[in-house]
Amino acid sequence: MNPGRLGLAPIVQENPLWISWHDSNWIPVLNPGNVMDYFSEKSNPFYDRTCNNEIVRMQRQSLELLNNMTGVEYILLHVQDPILYVIRKQHRHSPTEATPMADYYIIAGTVYQAPDLASVFNSRILSTVHHLQTAFDEASSYSRYHPSKGYSWDFSSNKAIAEKTKTQTKKEAPVKEEPSSIFQRQRVDMLLGDLLRKFPLPLPQVGNNVGGGNAADVKSNVNHSSAGGENDHSASDNTIIKQEPSDSLVSGARGGHSDAPPEKKMKI
Repeated sequence: MNPGRLGLAPIVQENPLWISWHDSNWIPVLNPGNVMDYFSEKSNPFYDRTCNNEIVRMQRQSLELLNNMTGVEYILLHVQDPILYVIRKQHRHSPTEATPMADYYIIAGTVYQAPDLASVFNSRILSTVHHLQTAFDEASSYSRYHPSKGYSWDFSSNKAIAEKTKTQTKKEAPVKEEPSSIFQRQRVDMLLGDLLRKFPLPLPQVGNNVGGGNAADVKSNVNHSSAGGENDHSASDNTIIKQEPSDSLVSGARGGHSDAPPEKKMKI
């Protein structure tokens, strides 16, 4: 008979790593002496009814007999009273040999199954691959292609990224400097004046050398000019100046007297 035709859904076994169990009546009185009885409750999905613990419990015998039996059993592995208890499920082959099958830890009265190493690796790898795939899908959604420009990014569709880009642009913009007030300028001038009075500037030492050099240059120029003047005077004494005869001499030579110019009469 096919259960699918009768409308019965197939039974899917739930992963024990995803479930937990607790009994509120036991939590206030839980201790290392009764934690195995708490774990052996019928409502606990992690407890196997076919284990050796259940046989010993039904016969009301001591748990020390488990070492002489073979099969599945539960032992209290670690205790950190009052909050943590670790119980191990194992298959005993002999009094000295047992193979671990699973570990369960009880924290604050709640029972969980500890994951095995393969489950931890599988979960971490799946989580990493999922986040990488999500990142690649989101990055590809912002990619744009133009035949002439090629590939580029466009984040305008994402408001959060667009606002973040705008805020970064505003932060990078240069801030305008505010002008100083009259009070600030006056105070700065007063402070500078006090500093100049307390620590006056030293007089420059280079000026004396420059002045001496200029005076020497002036003296040398004067000596050269005086020597040049004496040379000019001696040259002028040696030269002979020719003068032309004046008009009086020429007229005296002609007639002995000169005619006076006619007087100008005023017109009335």
